[in-house]
Amino acid sequence: MPDTLMTARQLAARLEDPDLAIIDCRFDLARPRWGSEAYAAARIPHSLYAHLDRDLSGPLSPARGRHPLPEASALAARLGLWGVDPQVQVVAYDQGPGAYAARLWWLLRWLGHARVAVLDGGMSAWQQEKLPLDTTPIAESRAEARPARHFESRPDEAMVVSTAEIEAMIASGQIAGAEVVLVDARSADRFAGRNETIDPVAGHIPGARNHPFTDNLDAGGRFLNRGELRERFATTLGGVPPDEAVFMCGSGVTACHDLLAMEVAGLKGARLYAGSWSEWIRDPKRPIAHECVT
Repeated sequence: MPDTLMTARQLAARLEDPDLAIIDCRFDLARPRWGSEAYAAARIPHSLYAHLDRDLSGPLSPARGRHPLPEASALAARLGLWGVDPQVQVVAYDQGPGAYAARLWWLLRWLGHARVAVLDGGMSAWQQEKLPLDTTPIAESRAEARPARHFESRPDEAMVVSTAEIEAMIASGQIAGAEVVLVDARSADRFAGRNETIDPVAGHIPGARNHPFTDNLDAGGRFLNRGELRERFATTLGGVPPDEAVFMCGSGVTACHDLLAMEVAGLKGARLYAGSWSEWIRDPKRPIAHECVT
């Protein structure tokens, strides 16, 4: 069973599988309603919709980032309502690049569910293959919703790094000395502090390295092959083992794309700084940098 990527043709061949749950994760940070509206208009048959803010994130607070991790119990309950249990293969998709689908992929892995893959190329790949779409009104399509199942949640807290731990790594010199590599998945211009349009403070955490999540994709928006990904991450990690890498971004979403790409490359054990930049800057006493660090 795929635990990283699935092609559009592979998914199409299994649309009627009762042990397959398809989750639409389309989203746009600038237009939070766009994904659900796009889903209502047309979607892959039998898919259900997961909203980044409501379903794949927890409550906001003054000390947390823009997309905190959801409470494990709340997410487990939601997954059960979506008909996911240990026997179910989950396939997540978004509009194409996989940034939002990768968030659900990582969350499921965090909860101990390994049977999850991302549709490589997302809705764009599905449409390019001229595969069927469901355009029936949502009220009617809901009649075909999956029966609820019991989702077994076993969150692995070792996969997550807190802000306090990042502060300790900086204070102890682990990041500066490259004992731990902190990798930021934001675009190069945001990382360098030249073009910050989302968060109120520009820059990056001192000592972090930049690996934009878009560097994991080819010109068609699909993931690069294992060898190419390994070469790119080898440059970023600089010889540091994958299990000594911590990935971050603006709010803990696109960092999951880097973590998925690491899995595709066979580089296992990296962790997620879930709060990421938007949580780091909540305290003005925490250090920031503006020069691009490689």
